[in-house]
Amino acid sequence: MASRLHAFNRYELKYLVPVEQAAQIRDELGERMDRDLHSPVGGYGVWSLYYDTPQLRFYWEKIEGLKFRRKLRIRHYGDLDGVTDDSPVCVEIKQRVNRVTQKRRITLPYATARRLCDERETIEHSAKENAFVDEVLELVVRLNLQPTAITGYQREALVGRDQDTGLRVTFDRRIRGRDRDFHFGTPNAENRFTVPPHLSVMEVKVNERTPYWITDLAARRNLSLVRVSKYVQSIEAFGLAPRSVFHVREEDLPQAPALVPLVPTPASPTTRRPTEASHS
Repeated sequence: MASRLHAFNRYELKYLVPVEQAAQIRDELGERMDRDLHSPVGGYGVWSLYYDTPQLRFYWEKIEGLKFRRKLRIRHYGDLDGVTDDSPVCVEIKQRVNRVTQKRRITLPYATARRLCDERETIEHSAKENAFVDEVLELVVRLNLQPTAITGYQREALVGRDQDTGLRVTFDRRIRGRDRDFHFGTPNAENRFTVPPHLSVMEVKVNERTPYWITDLAARRNLSLVRVSKYVQSIEAFGLAPRSVFHVREEDLPQAPALVPLVPTPASPTTRRPTEASHS
């Protein structure tokens, strides 16, 4: 069996940008970059099902800024209409090692991915995929991982050309999600905005150094780096954990007309991690 495994390392810079400004930046970047061949005009859907422990270990590792941390997710590209057991999805481990983001993923039919992550069964795989499949099984069994939140958004992607071939810039808008109905094909599932809809997340992804003209653009546009995580936003927006200092708060941002409010959640002056019996 041919290997379906893909892995890559990179640095990521994130900015919160109003949707209107994001369109201007995208057009400016288009003078030096090309549209990703998989990114049609208007973008494409990205849906991710995140797994976590009952005590939200992966969430708390992000909040605490651990230098090494991991997340497990199943990701689907495109619309959710018509998702079947045969639809291709990616089972992905995303991990952070100091400042480097590492991703390893395997593409599987949706039913097979659920067998691996939900039913905790081994699946048919090649020798090259053995270590990854074993790692997924080890995580879901040892940590008792379970579906915790779904995030979805519309993404537009640009890729570098010439000397900037390792550069990728994405714009994610209409960032929403849910904390139930975890099957991608659930009809009429209720998704709510987890980031104010007038904002988009701009991510600059590079293999090594960020091109000077990207940092120059960010300075001219008064863009500020942010620590924003779509998974963290979902956990906090749905009240699964108190809002942290990293939460995107509307009161800290320029207001936009017809703004849709975030889902109200309990406020807490401090954010403390609950005790977890097994943290090894």
